Amino acid sequence: MMDFDFNVKKLVGEAGSFITRAVQMTEEVLYAGEKTTVDPHLEKLCRQADTAKNWTQRIIKDTDAVLVPNPGYRVEDYVLDKIDKKRPPRQSNVESLGQGMIEAGTDFGPSSAYGSMLIKVGQTELKLGQTEREFVNSACVAFVNPLNKFMDTEVRNVTRERKILENKRLDLDAAKNKLRKARNMHNTPTKDGTDPRVLIQQAESEVITSQAEFNGQVNLVRTELEVMLNARDRHVENLKALVAAQTSFYERCSQQMLELNRDLLSVSKNCNNCS
Repeated sequence: MMDFDFNVKKLVGEAGSFITRAVQMTEEVLYAGEKTTVDPHLEKLCRQADTAKNWTQRIIKDTDAVLVPNPGYRVEDYVLDKIDKKRPPRQSNVESLGQGMIEAGTDFGPSSAYGSMLIKVGQTELKLGQTEREFVNSACVAFVNPLNKFMDTEVRNVTRERKILENKRLDLDAAKNKLRKARNMHNTPTKDGTDPRVLIQQAESEVITSQAEFNGQVNLVRTELEVMLNARDRHVENLKALVAAQTSFYERCSQQMLELNRDLLSVSKNCNNCS
């Protein structure tokens, strides 16, 4: 029962703080109220972090679109990843084409020129599909997964600490306003008879405490921002790995097509000799 009462009081207190801060932010926007600012260097780091976050999100989205062109599959994969379910095996368009060609060639007759060529082309399409599947897996491991991890760790940490910093800034400004009001009313008797000097001392103490908490959070945010930007710069290695995977993919596809062309040329010659 005591734990329940404590949780209720904590919830009410947090709700009250949220409403107070919301009102304070609204007043700042409407009345251009005075507010505490951070140093220019931290502001620059924040802008760089926002840019890194936005572009990383865009790059992940565009890379996913290249690796998994079907938007329905991308949505399904996203949901499955979030609930830790394995993605189902799917036949790619190239593999479907290859399978269809093999079946058609078999039906037309492997001894006919067209049937024989359909089977050979279909087999190569299946190889291309498998090569593409291996490339998609390599690209995910080498590039997409590290970028997603960056978003889920460094970016999330920075976002959380910046939100806390904003709350600390609001608390500090509220304490400053309280002190300003107390000093302006130092000659005015209070309703409960409290000495105005006591109110000023209490307000000054709140400002000192709030300022210390704000400064500490500024340092923490700066550290998290530097960690995030350093992690962003390390993505150059992931980018190299993506390019290497693409290079290998296209080289293998090119080799498979060259071999197919030689096979088709051989089939054509044999058919001409038979005729």
